[in-house]
Amino acid sequence: MLALSGWLSRLHALPRDLLLFIGVVNLLYACYSFSLARRATRAMWQIKLLVYANAGWALACLGIIVAFRGTISPFGILHLAGEAAFVGWLAAVEWHQRVQLASTAAR
Repeated sequence: MLALSGWLSRLHALPRDLLLFIGVVNLLYACYSFSLARRATRAMWQIKLLVYANAGWALACLGIIVAFRGTISPFGILHLAGEAAFVGWLAAVEWHQRVQLASTAAR
């Protein structure tokens, strides 16, 4: 996303700065989730933060689609709607498994 932001900006018909922001958010999420995955145990607040971040990002993706509905391309809609669906699904699975994720050792 970061490396291809100029090309994606034209493909999605969205501002390049917005795509750079999305790329940074994705990178921060990846670092946080990877740090949790590497831990033998995780505190409940860490899992809840992950869940809330995923749910919030799903809403943010949908909000971007709505905010740019007059200009966003079908590719942009597909990308953001797909990302919203995926991270929304992740939030639901993580919430459902929060006790196990917080108390079990990483395997």
